[in-house]
Amino acid sequence: MKLHDLVPNPGSKKNRKRVGRGISAGQGKTAGRGTKGQKSRSGTGGSLYRQGGNLPFFRRLPFMRGKGFTPINRVKYNEVNLDQLNDAFMANADVTPESLEAARMLRDARNPVVILGRGDIDVALKVRVHRITASAKAKIEKAGGSVETIS
Repeated sequence: MKLHDLVPNPGSKKNRKRVGRGISAGQGKTAGRGTKGQKSRSGTGGSLYRQGGNLPFFRRLPFMRGKGFTPINRVKYNEVNLDQLNDAFMANADVTPESLEAARMLRDARNPVVILGRGDIDVALKVRVHRITASAKAKIEKAGGSVETIS
């Protein structure tokens, strides 16, 4: 078999309909649009405002004010709380993004990790994450652990 022997399966390819190409083409004159009316003209579809007496689409939507804009390069963090760490890790364990991912505590492993201060911790942990809140840092150090931020 050579390249020029390859053909598509019969019936899998269909020629497109060439409308408005004369009477013998079967779709001549009005080109399947019928006669007269808005839909027979070119440039139909109208705007979102014209809906034949209905309330226009964009006026049906709720009015949003004062939202400003969403920054496109905002950093999304994986948030982990202290009570989650207390349940998942033994004493003197290393808490890193890799170990948190292994414990299935991250939403998206590509994003950086932040430790938040909800709950209490009673085991000493060696924490190495991208960001940590002041209250979480104080609680970890009070329990005998250490905190290091990575970039």
